[in-house]
Amino acid sequence: MERVSVLCLSLLLCSLSGAELQDNEIIEQREVSPESVNVPEPQPCPSDLHAVLREMSVKLAENRLMIQQLQTLNQEQNAKLAKYEVRIEELQTLNQAQASELKSLKTRTNVTENQVESLRRDRAVGQVAFSASLLESGSGTLGPFSAHTTLVFKHVVSNIGKAYSPHTGFFTAPVRGAYHFEFYILVLGGSDASRVGLVKNGEHIFNAGEHQTNGFGNAANGVTLLLEAGDVVFLRLWQNNVIYDDQIHYSSFSGHLLFPM
Repeated sequence: MERVSVLCLSLLLCSLSGAELQDNEIIEQREVSPESVNVPEPQPCPSDLHAVLREMSVKLAENRLMIQQLQTLNQEQNAKLAKYEVRIEELQTLNQAQASELKSLKTRTNVTENQVESLRRDRAVGQVAFSASLLESGSGTLGPFSAHTTLVFKHVVSNIGKAYSPHTGFFTAPVRGAYHFEFYILVLGGSDASRVGLVKNGEHIFNAGEHQTNGFGNAANGVTLLLEAGDVVFLRLWQNNVIYDDQIHYSSFSGHLLFPM
């Protein structure tokens, strides 16, 4: 556009110069005789306007072609940009879905870990069992006593969970649950009987007894109890009764947790 303006201005100046020259020639012809005036021949301005116009036309065509190419490239880039925007939206949606799934997975994982930990605790507290016989060594008869006497079974064969005490004879429930107990007694023949009772927190539950005048006599019993954590179970020898045991371990006391509740 700048070259076109310059060209137009040049053409205008040339026209004005030509017109002025003609006016001056007319005036001079009136004042001076033709013999005394030497008129110069007019010079072209510019020398080749057509060549300049052709060159400008070529440049203009090249610029138009370049503009078309740039427009086409711009359209292609806009189309690619639109595709990228759609893809970005899809990825954002996918990312949100994956984030939700990850959150849900973490929640399920936490629940599973809690369940595993709960099962582990239940298994740990569920491992409760013991068996013990009356005498730790040797043989002998206990009793008769003038009052009910707690029997302490000192020869411990197993004590899983450490709920039974060989020092007091007490079994203390570690957790709430169903427990099963069994007890066996042996008595020598004679005038004294053997009666043993199972006691829960001071309450008499079950009993086993035997009286033999000759030889040996034995008795046994068992019970399943619902115990709360901290409940105490033990065996008690009735007053004026006896119980016998030796290295064969006839008289025994056993119990175990069936399942927690």
